[in-house]
Amino acid sequence: MDQMDTSDVSVTSTPEPKVRRGFDQKVFVNRSLTLENIKCYGFDMDYTMAMYKSPDYESLGFELIRDRMVSVGYPHELLRYTYDPSFPTRGLVIDTTYGNLLKVDSNGNILICSHGFSFLKGEDIQAYYPNKFIQRGNTDRYYILNTLFNLSETYLYTCLVDFFTRCTRYTNLPTGYQHGDLFMSYRSMFQDVRDAMDFIHDTGTLKERTIKNLDKYVVKDPNLTVLLNRIKEVAKVFLATNSDYNYTEAIMKYLLESNIKTGKPKKSWRSFFDLVVVDTRKPLFFAEGTVLRQVDTDTGKLRIGTYTGDLAHGTVYSGGSSDIVCDLLKVKGMDILYVGDHIFGDILKSKKRQGWKTFLVVPELTKELQVWEDKKNLFEELKHLDIFLADLYKHMDSGSKECPDISTIQMRMNVLTYRMDMSYGQMGSLLRSGSRQTLFASQLMRYADLYSSTCLNLLHYPFNYLFIAPPVLMPHEAMSQNSAEFASSDLALKNNIVTMNRN
Repeated sequence: MDQMDTSDVSVTSTPEPKVRRGFDQKVFVNRSLTLENIKCYGFDMDYTMAMYKSPDYESLGFELIRDRMVSVGYPHELLRYTYDPSFPTRGLVIDTTYGNLLKVDSNGNILICSHGFSFLKGEDIQAYYPNKFIQRGNTDRYYILNTLFNLSETYLYTCLVDFFTRCTRYTNLPTGYQHGDLFMSYRSMFQDVRDAMDFIHDTGTLKERTIKNLDKYVVKDPNLTVLLNRIKEVAKVFLATNSDYNYTEAIMKYLLESNIKTGKPKKSWRSFFDLVVVDTRKPLFFAEGTVLRQVDTDTGKLRIGTYTGDLAHGTVYSGGSSDIVCDLLKVKGMDILYVGDHIFGDILKSKKRQGWKTFLVVPELTKELQVWEDKKNLFEELKHLDIFLADLYKHMDSGSKECPDISTIQMRMNVLTYRMDMSYGQMGSLLRSGSRQTLFASQLMRYADLYSSTCLNLLHYPFNYLFIAPPVLMPHEAMSQNSAEFASSDLALKNNIVTMNRN
């Protein structure tokens, strides 16, 4: 997140005062992107246009899953657990063999490991993972908790492990728990949690509770209508959500229709979009997709047969694929900026399979930036210790016999890393652990062209804005004596380009 800041330079034909944007208003850049070239903006709904209030919404999900687990036979003592938002974060990995919750970097190296609410240290971690490493590609064993919807089930699974580990009725075994002739494996517990999660979604239980109390669970921001109206002046807009039509109708009506001022003509939420697609089943949507059907907006039911006609404005579609979206809107993949919160379902697949431009919504970024600003002195000290370590070995080669004692430095680095992690929560930052980036951070940098805490931050930029990524030096370039001059001249060049009048 320590990127070069070029976001305050405006692209205009006449001199204008610079606009100072707060950290919470900024859009951050991984790959340069010109908004002027975007012909179409696509939006996900859940946790993107519809922002759910945290921790109330996660607590609701947790309670519904917990109650479902008890109803299918799990001990009633589980009802004593309540959701603690300070514990889970996105991007964690569940080891379904040993029941551990892991935080890893992009290569699978373990940064943090907990068993229930007990955090494991050095030798204990190595007892499970000899190299403090996991093979992320082993999806049968490791499950990555990528979405904000996963937070409630992450915490519930942790509660299950905590309960059975401490319950004297059960014998702790390496891969689960024994009670008489009953063996309950960590894998079966995980599958039960997943089934409970699917149950509250598939039966509409979570949606019903949400719709009944929209003010409590959904953020309503009048700037959403402003953003969509401004985008429609310069480009096409579509909505592509995994939610069904009835839920989408309730949420979008609440967000877009209830903000219309008294006396103005009523405007349907669907009129804000050139295309609305529900039941998309992302990430399948970005591959072969499913059958495209029309939705009867009066009943919410799907019309029989596959829709093969041209785009009909005001019509809502179900299923389909990203290729069909391009055909209906008559745009190419490179002309689309897709905005979503799901690193895998929204961003990774749309980028890898279709070449769409991507904008990742990271609501946690607001807190991440606050902590980063408050604790950046700790990170600076970590960097200085890294440099000090390098200096110790600077004049040594393969013929050197002495071995510097670096144990004190390493201990200090561990303390600093722990203090930084605890500033974010029990599982630390979403994006880093000390000076090491997490798996989530590496995927964000690789697949998201832009990212921000909310899609509404696009309002703070003109629609011909040139987002410029900071220059990234490779290690051998950074070691060059001219690296500082290169970075400085490169920044000056980029700033000159941004402020040019482009005719």
